[in-house]
Amino acid sequence: MILWTTEPYDYMRDDLVKATCAQAGEIERKTFADGEKYHRFASPVDGQEVVLVGGTGCDAQTLELFDLACGLVQAGARALTLVLPYLGYATMDRAVKPGEVVKAKTRARLLSAIPHGVQANRIVLLDLHAEGIQYYFEGASHPVHVYAKPVVSKAITELGGDGFVLACTDAGRAKWVESLANELGVDASFVFKRRGADGQPEATGINADVQDKNVVIYDDMVRSGDSLLIAAKAYRDAGARAVSAVTTHGVFPTGSIGKIAASGLIDRIVCTDSHPGALKAAQEAGGFLAVRSVVPVLAEAVTCKKS
Repeated sequence: MILWTTEPYDYMRDDLVKATCAQAGEIERKTFADGEKYHRFASPVDGQEVVLVGGTGCDAQTLELFDLACGLVQAGARALTLVLPYLGYATMDRAVKPGEVVKAKTRARLLSAIPHGVQANRIVLLDLHAEGIQYYFEGASHPVHVYAKPVVSKAITELGGDGFVLACTDAGRAKWVESLANELGVDASFVFKRRGADGQPEATGINADVQDKNVVIYDDMVRSGDSLLIAAKAYRDAGARAVSAVTTHGVFPTGSIGKIAASGLIDRIVCTDSHPGALKAAQEAGGFLAVRSVVPVLAEAVTCKKS
């Protein structure tokens, strides 16, 4: 098995190669003066079982993933496994207003158009924002949804200590958080929200007693951090002793981690390395943000053919 990564995910390559006992695939890359990208596989492909790791966090990342995947099959790969630690546009999984483009589905269709070798393409997806997204993939593609629960659960218990409350930012994640809270043997809570006069969301209450307790908020992804801060303030106002947060996908666009840290509402955040933005944010935030590896979870999905 030979494993390649897109450029933004090169940081995962060595650990994944070691965890899967794969061979590292080499790619020659160039950028021309007009911005066009050149790729050439410098490792053998013909007849090989290949793995390509990359995300769709932006259009450039998506196109590189698509180009490389198509190129691997065209170069003779016998079987292709795509590993997507982060699937972009996952929050656009349905149309709320007439005419809205359901981009989670259009991205799934794009990846479904990748040609396949002797076997159907396997597409490994991590902690999807909506479970149904895996069913958007079509044709000769076999989606496999895996969960970072072992990594997330460990981080939650470390932050929470004894007798904490596991919380979520809103009712949308309540079932998942309640299920995890039951496994951990702790209480669960979520925030009630509504749109204020200015159209912005605001908390109206919570559904659990958090007085003098540690609260750990779990959300599958943190981008700007606005939802996280609204929830954190609600728990602080309800008397929580400390509020921390755990997320699988730490996207953290420019300025967001600084805003969250400066708010004083969150004591600490732990995220995984599923998105390249997490590593950059950790450098900016120092000890406020800790990043945990999901390589063991992804490696197991790659090496185990059952799904």
